[in-house]
Amino acid sequence: MKVVLILGSRSDEGHAKKITDALDAIGIAHEEHVASAHKEAARALKILEQYKDEKVVYVTIAGRSNALSGFVAGNSNKITIACPPFADKLDMLVNIQSTLQMPSNVPVMTILEPANVALAIKRMVEFLN
Repeated sequence: MKVVLILGSRSDEGHAKKITDALDAIGIAHEEHVASAHKEAARALKILEQYKDEKVVYVTIAGRSNALSGFVAGNSNKITIACPPFADKLDMLVNIQSTLQMPSNVPVMTILEPANVALAIKRMVEFLN
């Protein structure tokens, strides 16, 4: 099993590094891609197609108007965990709803603390094995 991080923007790389550092510390393999659901939907679909036959967990990292998390969960049958980056508490209060409110049949789990993303995935792996 591997973790595939999909970032909405290169500006999210610092936030992604917190997650990948935690994944490295517990020995979970990962890959990283950048594709905005708003601006690069075709590219995002190609990423999903690339992993359709693999056991992966998607971690989406997108702030503001987070379409990426729902896009990934709605266009794949894989576990999707959203870990949106926020500049501060006000940013979180204004923008968290775009991550939390998903349409029916679009299951996105949201974890705000980057290190907890790695821990949750570790526990999933342990539970399923």
